[in-house]
Amino acid sequence: MSACVLYHFPFDPGSRAARLALGEAKIEFTDTVVRPWEDGCPVATLNPSGMPPVLQTTDAGRALTLCEPSAILGWLEDRSSEPFLMPADPVERAETRRLVGWFDRRFNDEVNAVLLHERMEKPLLRLGPPEARALRAGREALKAHLLMLETLLGTRDALAGRRLAQADMVAAAHLSVLDYFGEVPWGAYPAVKTWYMKLKSRPCFRPLLADRFPGVQPSAWYHDLDF
Repeated sequence: MSACVLYHFPFDPGSRAARLALGEAKIEFTDTVVRPWEDGCPVATLNPSGMPPVLQTTDAGRALTLCEPSAILGWLEDRSSEPFLMPADPVERAETRRLVGWFDRRFNDEVNAVLLHERMEKPLLRLGPPEARALRAGREALKAHLLMLETLLGTRDALAGRRLAQADMVAAAHLSVLDYFGEVPWGAYPAVKTWYMKLKSRPCFRPLLADRFPGVQPSAWYHDLDF
């Protein structure tokens, strides 16, 4: 297989999900960082939505351009001779899809659209300082989602059931961005914290811990595998 090129923005949760899954599959790729809000961003000509991540590769001699996490994670699953990040059990597969959809829609709309807008998008686009009211609303929404995860992980080894799945990669990608900015109150959710520490210790997670956001230092525990 020819070399893969991944176009991504390091603090985009979808880009992080793709990087985690590619790392878990042990697929080497060229790291190409993009800024999708700027004119001339190469992703604009590769993906109709103009959004990262985009993976360019070849499979069985055919060129592929895979746009956004669902296509990239789906390709990784299709190329595997056995279940990779989709459980073999039909019930756990359904639960995996439910949770991935939860993060792609509700978590993104209720948490990221508020907290990451205030903490990340505003500095990048020079839209002024964060608003205290918006930060409070985003943090309250985050607590509700963390409580849901805490309930699930009270009876499961992984989010969707017995083994690591796409849901874990997607959830960890979202939470890792928020963790960089110190927005995750880990102490109040011990089962989520334990689950996250296990994921954080996997080799696929190491490149994420090297990411740096301009002008903002990561939380004091961002690098710690046992925090």
